[in-house]
Amino acid sequence: MRDRIIDLLTYHPDEPLIFSTGLFLVLFLGFTFIYMLLQRRLYLRLLFVTAFSYYFYYKSSGFYFGLLAVVTLSDYFLAKGIARWHSRWLVTLSLMIDLGLLGYFKYTNFFAGMWAQMVGGNFQPWDIFLPVGISFFTFQSMSYVIDVYRGDLKPLPSLLDYAFYVSFFPQLVAGPIVRARDFAPQIRKPIEVTSAMFARGCYFIAIGLFKKAVISDYISLNFVDRIFDNPSLYSGVENLLGVYGYTLQIYCDFSGYSDMAIGIALLLGFRFPLNFNAPYRSESITDFWRRWHISLSSWIRDYIYISLGGNRRGKVRQYVNLIITMLLGGLWHGASLNFIAWGGMHGVALAVHKWTREHLFHHDKSYRSRGLRCFFAALITFHFVAFCWIFFRNHTFEASWTMLSQIALDFHPELFLQVVSGYWIVFAMMAFGYLTHLIPDSWQEGCIRILERGSVVLCALVIAAVIYLVIQVKSSEIQPFIYFQF
Repeated sequence: MRDRIIDLLTYHPDEPLIFSTGLFLVLFLGFTFIYMLLQRRLYLRLLFVTAFSYYFYYKSSGFYFGLLAVVTLSDYFLAKGIARWHSRWLVTLSLMIDLGLLGYFKYTNFFAGMWAQMVGGNFQPWDIFLPVGISFFTFQSMSYVIDVYRGDLKPLPSLLDYAFYVSFFPQLVAGPIVRARDFAPQIRKPIEVTSAMFARGCYFIAIGLFKKAVISDYISLNFVDRIFDNPSLYSGVENLLGVYGYTLQIYCDFSGYSDMAIGIALLLGFRFPLNFNAPYRSESITDFWRRWHISLSSWIRDYIYISLGGNRRGKVRQYVNLIITMLLGGLWHGASLNFIAWGGMHGVALAVHKWTREHLFHHDKSYRSRGLRCFFAALITFHFVAFCWIFFRNHTFEASWTMLSQIALDFHPELFLQVVSGYWIVFAMMAFGYLTHLIPDSWQEGCIRILERGSVVLCALVIAAVIYLVIQVKSSEIQPFIYFQF
């Protein structure tokens, strides 16, 4: 027992604590029991949840949880000063601390390597560990400081409230990025988990776990990773199927985490905004970014695009602002020319779509295509997004060009049936994933109502069934969420 407790309190780099593991399920059950015992003791409840959140982050990134404390302390006290003196210098200091930490851990090797190439030096990358989710909690804290400076938000009443907000474990390491103005009013409210909230929470946990641990992990380990690791060894048709597989994998992986975060928060009495809304049904690239990683895209819009001038300085400047914003969005994902290219392509596509919508087709923002036009618009958008994922997934341009060359010059369509039959479980899961992506929203609400009528017993059976499926398909090693690296 003593060794087991020590093991639970020890950080293991190869075994991060993530939602899809049995360890988290056991810990969460114990956490929930204590959480409900403290439901009428506000101070102790906030302290307990904050302590568990720091433990959760420690099990993901080790002693780098100190960075979370640094960001929390600095931004809390600076925001207090900003509210009092409305000082632009304090805002600048806050941004320097947050972006300085982010820049050191994410971009030091990238820019040092570029500088070495420019001066002809020989640079060996430094061994800098990237703390899990550092981008998410720094962005969240930055939005709080900026909102206080803009007068959109009053500072939180205590350091404990702010620490609770920044570290709240369901969304700590991979989002959604929750704004303080949405979350703060919920902190001191009495815990209230209605039957509707419980059913919705269980639904999101079950569907998120299925997306991540059944679909995403299985198609990744058994097909997608093999293709992207050595694209030159596979025909063009296999590479193309690998691209379709990764397109589904990254959606199921990231939206699966967001779904579980939303579901866990609901079971604790907190509401998070929706982070994904069937993005592959989008009929334009603008529509895609209204549906994909909504919390980040809205953050980038409110704090970067609008700060650059948005659409207030003429059409040409608007298009330039879109491209710059998406370039920075690509750089946020990582210090790589591939990410910059990915962001740049999306930025150019957004600018082109806005221009064609206004000047070629003369459609307003509320226009929605119908019938075959909608189908082909969605098909084109999907394939553009899938094309861009090639650069997002590969680590080098060379690998991306190799994959594209195989698709264009060495396609071999006659291998299609052989590949599908050889990996039939993978493609059955892919077909199921894409088909369920297309079901109407009303079906989801109907499933939630059924769970609500079936009470706790039905919810428990559904989650148990998903856990059973996870056990059947899981690998021997833990598969971290893709967005942990951002």
